[in-house]
Amino acid sequence: MSSSFIVWLFNSLAYLPLSVLHRLGAAMGWASYWLSGTYAKRLRENLAHGLEGRPAAEFNQVLKATVAEAGKSMAELPWVWRRSVAEVLVKVRECHGWEHVAAAHAAGKGVIMLTPHMGCFEVIALYISTHLPITSMYSVPKQAWLDEVMRSGRQRGQMHLARADVGGIRTLYKALKRGELIGVLPDQVPGRGDGEWASFFGRPAYTMTLIGRLLESSGATVLMCYAERLPRGQGFIIRIEPLVINAEIPLTAQINVALEKIVLTSPAQYLWSYNRYKVPAGVTPAAEIKEQG
Repeated sequence: MSSSFIVWLFNSLAYLPLSVLHRLGAAMGWASYWLSGTYAKRLRENLAHGLEGRPAAEFNQVLKATVAEAGKSMAELPWVWRRSVAEVLVKVRECHGWEHVAAAHAAGKGVIMLTPHMGCFEVIALYISTHLPITSMYSVPKQAWLDEVMRSGRQRGQMHLARADVGGIRTLYKALKRGELIGVLPDQVPGRGDGEWASFFGRPAYTMTLIGRLLESSGATVLMCYAERLPRGQGFIIRIEPLVINAEIPLTAQINVALEKIVLTSPAQYLWSYNRYKVPAGVTPAAEIKEQG
């Protein structure tokens, strides 16, 4: 299948209503679940850790919803990236906690927005960019066509992108120095030397230390945010809250605890299929470090 045809199909899907795309996405989610044993196994295992101690009936209910929501997260991308900003943002039904953004921005030291792989995280930076400049870090996909589609869909309004490399990190530092906002996915697994092991739902997860370095150099305010996906394509609710930092506890641990609390507010909308517990190349597994200690 040629890349030009894929782009054409992607653009064509954007004309469909969000409710239709979500129904298609739910079907896609189940297709992926049944066709890929590895995908299904990881999703079930990660969800089991997240819901440890919950009744089996509750686990099965959340599992079914999770499979569908994962598909929706993919199917809604053409709509979010290819529709006009006005069309997308009219679907943001509510935004709770904007006062935290306004206060942090007024302080003038920059704002670090932490958005996990949950709900429609793509809509958050787009919403913010209509009010304030924001620079978001992203990993460059291997497919050139996808990188082009992604960048054109995200870099709108006052939204800018920074690659997940040394140059991109410098871009984030500069944005904070100007007192602007930056966006980071805190549950993205970093490469060797850019993370440390911290518990996430009872398992060691290699967690990025970049946020701590950015915070130390800027004195910025750290805010947690996510966009809840409403049923039947009704839209989204953005929720923002400050991260209260305790200087005596490692920041990576505090971020993961905050993420756990957010995830458990709507567990079906977290991307449990993401390989959050992988060991990056060259990184010593947490179990070996514990044995050596």
